[in-house]
Amino acid sequence: MGHATDYKNLTGCTVVLCPPATVGSVDIRGSAAGTRQLDALLGYHIVNEVHAVCFAGGSAFGLDAAGGVMEYLEEQGRGFDVTITRVPIVPTAVIYDLSVGNCRVRPDKAMGYAACQAAKPEALGDGSLGAGTGATIGKLLGVRQATKGGLGTSFIKGPHGLKVGALVVVNAFGDVVDPHTGEILAGARTAPDSREFANSVHLLRQGIVRRRFGEPNTTLGVVATNARLTREEAQKIAQMGHNALARCIRPVHTLFDGDAIFVLAQPQITADLHILGLLAETALEQAILNAVKSAHGLGVLPSYQELRGG
Repeated sequence: MGHATDYKNLTGCTVVLCPPATVGSVDIRGSAAGTRQLDALLGYHIVNEVHAVCFAGGSAFGLDAAGGVMEYLEEQGRGFDVTITRVPIVPTAVIYDLSVGNCRVRPDKAMGYAACQAAKPEALGDGSLGAGTGATIGKLLGVRQATKGGLGTSFIKGPHGLKVGALVVVNAFGDVVDPHTGEILAGARTAPDSREFANSVHLLRQGIVRRRFGEPNTTLGVVATNARLTREEAQKIAQMGHNALARCIRPVHTLFDGDAIFVLAQPQITADLHILGLLAETALEQAILNAVKSAHGLGVLPSYQELRGG
């Protein structure tokens, strides 16, 4: 995992570099996704190996960051062999953060390359970094009344050597809640200077809706495991992973979100899909909460820590 963070312009890029023979898939539930090179994750595509996954801010402009990841991997000799070179397979997805920082500065090829250079095998922390730098939560009443979002990670060990890790960038239209208590942790606030949450679900039930597209959103997640999976099995785990989003984000999978869950499997052990799916959901849930609780306001919006007086 590697991050490139631009705190001046409030955007960034995060890369997950994959070991050889990694199989991947994706499931998209939001209606406003911005993506690149997802073809290799679905159907009967000739390529069956993923070399990296890239998340970036900048909306569709940020898809350029994938070019830097491809350049880095090509230099390392990684990619699909096409005889004269190797073409890296780098599925990429973006969040919309243009209304938080400088909308004219977005993740680009150089930032994608820098994220690869910064990649390390250990966790690099949670909060407002990488693709989560400009993330926000709860935009039913506009971004000025939102709460700061961010990036979160988690890791779980299962039975018989099974390992599951998750990384999530939380930039949701809806509010983030504690799935056990229903308490709102981050979301739309009653006023730009308020510490009180407006409760987006209650407002929607009262008929308060967003009639314009406004600021698009998106929660992106990737689950990595050492289980041996086919592409179709990986997609099933990605589908199950969306249960975590449904438990933690209300509302979720809206017309304004580009919610997507990726699954990367590096074949080492055999695992039951039900166990793996459950662990994937749990890991994603923990990563979402870690993203919210570790986020920093960066001087633009209050974060969970600031609203709690931490």
